[in-house]
Amino acid sequence: MKKTSEDSFDNIRKLFTEYLERHGHRKTPERFTILKEIFATEGHFDIETLYIRMKNHKYRVSRATLYNTIELLLDCGLVTKHQFGTNYAQFEKTNMLIQHDHFIFNDTGEVLEFYDPRIEEIKAHVKDLFNVDITHYSLTFYGHSRDQK
Repeated sequence: MKKTSEDSFDNIRKLFTEYLERHGHRKTPERFTILKEIFATEGHFDIETLYIRMKNHKYRVSRATLYNTIELLLDCGLVTKHQFGTNYAQFEKTNMLIQHDHFIFNDTGEVLEFYDPRIEEIKAHVKDLFNVDITHYSLTFYGHSRDQK
């Protein structure tokens, strides 16, 4: 049986609920509205863009609540934060099953995502070489289009 995106979001909501309960945080409607909006977002986003989109959808969420909720989502692993060499942070929902990496265009800041299975081999090699467990990693390439030289 194929899982629907609604089933997937129900699982994400359950993970967030369990996290909030475990850490003694309140389960407010605003937090779950933010979670829903993030998981409806494709690609990367910054907090200001998310705030404006939520205001445009008539959600009553303060910037403070948004920042605090993002911190909770980062802590429980449902959101990932990226700097990509800029002064502002970008975020993306975490897909716990698909690791991916990034290429950033220096001139436009455009972000491309890619997956290469050879990176898993490199991780295994590093793990064995140093006798460590890798909890997470980040790989980002920066450059420009060859057509723009």
